[in-house]
Amino acid sequence: MESVQSEDTKNQPEEGFGVCAYVLIGFSYIIFIFTFPLSLLFCIKIVKEYERAVILRLGRILPGGAKGPGLFFILPCIDQIVSIDLRTITFDVPPQEILTKDSVTITVDAVCYFKIFDPVISVINVENAQFSTRLLAATTLRNILGTRTLQEILQDKEIIAQNMQETLDNTTDSWGIKVERVEVKDVRLPVNMQRAMATEAESTREARAKVIAAEGEQKASVALKQAADIIHQSPVALQLRYLQTLTNISAEKNSTIIFPIPIEMLKSFSKS
Repeated sequence: MESVQSEDTKNQPEEGFGVCAYVLIGFSYIIFIFTFPLSLLFCIKIVKEYERAVILRLGRILPGGAKGPGLFFILPCIDQIVSIDLRTITFDVPPQEILTKDSVTITVDAVCYFKIFDPVISVINVENAQFSTRLLAATTLRNILGTRTLQEILQDKEIIAQNMQETLDNTTDSWGIKVERVEVKDVRLPVNMQRAMATEAESTREARAKVIAAEGEQKASVALKQAADIIHQSPVALQLRYLQTLTNISAEKNSTIIFPIPIEMLKSFSKS
């Protein structure tokens, strides 16, 4: 029974204005009538297509929630109108100096896209929705990047941006704000760290080049050994290779005079 009663209490409409409030409202109408048409300059408000107006009368929001777009009438002295922009708003998160998990100090900045989906909540629940979202984005950026190493930050920018967007959206939902997108713009390293990383990359490239050169020499040695085995098994192949070498020499240096010596003569010298 107690739970049912509490739910009924929540569903009941709020109490209306008191006697003093109605007196002030009547007095406001009198001011409007006696100052007409000059009062129209202060009592007629225009809300644009992309805006919504939250009207507070004596500190209370008028029934029906946000108004707009269009032309509205407000009472002088007792009505306050707050215009809320419903378009997507973009702001840059100021560069933050962050100590990573592996104790490297870096400077990171980001960009955030958000929009207000509930004007009434954004006026009631938070003093300045845009400014609060900016501060929260900077704090969230530091908290998320502080739990990751430098290598993870450089490689997983998209994952970090997605985690940051989800964290911001969960917090700003009670403010009537929807965080649509977050992007990590730039990660700046200290000068000494940049030099160390450049030296490491250069050493890695040199080591890879030496490995490739060694593999090439190994393959060339294997091919040369196979060729030597084939020439050793076939003396005719050795003669053909000899003639091919003479042809290459004569083609490159035309002024050179070549006297070919039979291979059999060389063999006779080697035997002696």
